[in-house]
Amino acid sequence: MNVYETKTMREYLEGNTYPGRGIVLGLTPDGRKSVAAYFIMGRSVNSRNRIFVQEPDGIRTEAFDPSKLVDPSLIIYHPVRSFGRGLIVTNGDQTDTIRDFLEKGLPMEQALRTREFEPDGPNWTPRISGLLSPDGSYKLSILKAADAAGSACARYTYEYPGVAGVGHFLHTYVSDGNPIPTFQGEPERVTMVDDIAAFTQEIWNNLDEDNKISLYVRYTNLETRAVEERLINKNC
Repeated sequence: MNVYETKTMREYLEGNTYPGRGIVLGLTPDGRKSVAAYFIMGRSVNSRNRIFVQEPDGIRTEAFDPSKLVDPSLIIYHPVRSFGRGLIVTNGDQTDTIRDFLEKGLPMEQALRTREFEPDGPNWTPRISGLLSPDGSYKLSILKAADAAGSACARYTYEYPGVAGVGHFLHTYVSDGNPIPTFQGEPERVTMVDDIAAFTQEIWNNLDEDNKISLYVRYTNLETRAVEERLINKNC
């Protein structure tokens, strides 16, 4: 068994109808650019009624058709925000919690001790978060229910150096189900790609056609800080 094996995003996504929301952080094979990607999926009408909208410091979610918006509490948020030369990526409004703590000089882990998984039992959707540093190193965190009743929160944080050609993929669910099974284990090791267009298409083309909603990908040159971005909305 090779514990350091990496797989492509196609291998992780192809045939999986519902990995939920997902974060990928890593470093390109040439070692020159950090990578951040975030996608959302949905099964309900309310969840599918979303798009990503560009903001000066990242992106936010927005209702595609405001007349169909039922409950904005868990679906409208800023998943990506710049902080200094770093980047925060999450699947909920904990983006702002992390930013507020960082502004006070406090770590992401401390910020997330004030939060827990989403109150959507029996699924208890995990809160997943990432923090990408200017040198290409990064952290990934998941807050998930400690039991089927959602009686307590289990908290896990993983810290990685920037390794050329390697990234990590963290998503909310193992696959579709009822209730939907929560992600298990460590973030998955991903084979990264130098070309942002190719990486964007690899992710988007292998997300389930019925359930995929939006994708954002960002490459940042570690030396010049130049940023390349791609954004895809199914509803546009």
